[in-house]
Amino acid sequence: QVQLVESGGGLVQAGGSLRLSCAASGRTFSNRAMGWFRQAPGKEREFVARISWSGSTTYYADSVKGRFTISRDNAKNTVYLQMNSLKPEDTAVYYCAARTATGGYDSWGQGTQVTVSS
Repeated sequence: QVQLVESGGGLVQAGGSLRLSCAASGRTFSNRAMGWFRQAPGKEREFVARISWSGSTTYYADSVKGRFTISRDNAKNTVYLQMNSLKPEDTAVYYCAARTATGGYDSWGQGTQVTVSS
């Protein structure tokens, strides 16, 4: 399994930007697709973005497309989520996760809080 630790969350005004990082340990990181998810209070966890093991392919939820960018640096065992033009509805705990070959996710970080004020 991959151990994951998120960082970079915080409080930002609407329209601002944040960059989240997800540091991974474990030898299998570089051959795993990775995803970002978020969970707002009282809501279910939702998919935000995914990146292939090589970084060549990315997918985004419609709600963040054009504003968020997922990337990775396999040499640093780190996945990033650049978040621009933040909105109050982006407020949530953000989690990174490692994707399995069958499309599920079997390793999760502890999450980092993002709060966007209006």
